[in-house]
Parts: sequence; C-alpha cells; structure tokens
Amino acid sequence: MSQALSLITLWGWAGVAVQLLGLALISAVLWRWEQKHQVRDKIRAVEPPPQPFSFRTLLYGPWSLAFGAIALAVLNWITLLIAGRPWGVTWGFTLWTAKIAQQLGWNPATSEFWSQGMGATALSQSVFADVISVMNFGIVLGATLAAALAGKLWLKKPPSKLAVAAALIGGLMMGYGARLAFGCNVGAYFSGIASTSLHGWLWIGFALLGTAVGVRLRPWFRLVN
Repeated sequence: MSQALSLITLWGWAGVAVQLLGLALISAVLWRWEQKHQVRDKIRAVEPPPQPFSFRTLLYGPWSLAFGAIALAVLNWITLLIAGRPWGVTWGFTLWTAKIAQQLGWNPATSEFWSQGMGATALSQSVFADVISVMNFGIVLGATLAAALAGKLWLKKPPSKLAVAAALIGGLMMGYGARLAFGCNVGAYFSGIASTSLHGWLWIGFALLGTAVGVRLRPWFRLVN
C-alpha cells in the first residue's frame, strides 16, 4: 500500500500556506474567467434576487456562497471532533448496502474489506452505532425537510428510459469510484483538501476530466439542456 502524503506532514504549516495560496490563485483565475465570459451576469439573470439574511432565509434559502462555505467549514470541524475523522458521505451508504446484502444471504467472509478491521466492526454493529451512518440519515431527512419547507418536494417522472439507464450507469460508476478513492466529492475532495492531503487535488483533477466526458455523453442518452 502506498504511503499517505500530506502537505502539512511534508512541510508543516508552510504546506498549509502553499495550499491556501493555490486556492487563492484558482479563485482569482476563475473570477477573471467569469468576468471575461460574463458568467455572473448570466447566472443573475435566472436566479432570484438575493434576500437580506433573516430566520426565514435560513429555513427557505437561498444562502449566499460565503455563508454556505462558512457553514461547511464549521460543520466539517465539528464532524472531526465528534467522529475523529473528516466528513464523509459514501461510507454510510456503503454500510447500509452491506447490511442489506447480509440480510439477503451474503457472507462477509468472502470480502477482504468486510471481514476485518473497520469494515468488520461496523458490520457487526447497528447502523445507528456508526457516526457517518447517523449523519447520512440526518442529511436525507434534513434535505427532505428543506425541500418541503421550500415547496419543492415532489416526485418527477423520468423523461425517458434512456435517462433511467444513464442514472443507473452513472450511479454505479460513481459508487464504485467513491470506494476506490475512499470517498466522493465530500470525503475524497472536500475533506481531503481540508486535511491538506494530496489525494484531494488528484481527485478533483480526474473529477473535472470525468465531468467533461460525461457532458459529452449526455446527447447519447438524450439528456440535452
């Protein structure tokens, strides 16, 4: 197994400074690109006007990007204190699936991951004994409540069978990739970079590449904006 690489481990707090400078450079480049292509004006044309902060906007939205970023940073810090590891999402879904498979007759001993270590411990306990699993229940219920409060909770019929096929194929690929990367855009990217891990930067590079490929494949499934 390859050794983990972290900027703060390699260079101390200088590594954190390098990462912050990198993020500032990316922000500056994206800001210049937005100005050149008038992206912000196009977004404002379709978005509702910003509302002054109040208890109502806290429940119904929309939140500003700055407020959302601060909330994510604080919640990730709280998660680190409670769970002892950075925020992740897909682990909880993986545990739920393994629990269901076990009830259907699957033998965990056939899997190296689930027969030892953290996987075996989690599988032997309730899904409510795992911090990330409990957080996932909260995320699902919270998102449902937020959509209901905003009046946007409804079931939509898939536009076509090809759209259903695209969702299934994409979901399987994303789930498999998340396990290979030990996380999704939350665990591998957001928490990875927040922890100064180099794998977070590697993840976003390939994620952007995969997104470009996915956009090119949309017309094959008649998923055109």
